[in-house]
Amino acid sequence: MAEEFSLTEMNRADPANMTDMMRKHTPVIDAPDKAKAGEPFAVKIKVGGLDGVEHPNILGHWVNWVALYAGDRPLGRAEFAPVVSQPRPTFHVILEESATLRVVSYCNLHGSWQSTKRVNV
Repeated sequence: MAEEFSLTEMNRADPANMTDMMRKHTPVIDAPDKAKAGEPFAVKIKVGGLDGVEHPNILGHWVNWVALYAGDRPLGRAEFAPVVSQPRPTFHVILEESATLRVVSYCNLHGSWQSTKRVNV
């Protein structure tokens, strides 16, 4: 049986075969499909919650951080503490050209998870 996650490789969800592990850990990107060059827009991130499967936020299992990139260029990073914070950052982004936004989140037990969304300018 294949492992549901990797501690040494980047984890990515398979939309055609979502497991509860994927639903719980995949970062969800809420951003427009199209933005105006040079004008800020909001990028909201939520870790997990797909189909109602929420990521825990307890002392033994939580999301440590979330980082946002345009391709490989870092745009922002937010860190979280268990119990008292939620992994739901909002970043305000300005693009001069179309880019693929990439979010990486890190779970203290299940490693790094990534998702992407294309924003056209």
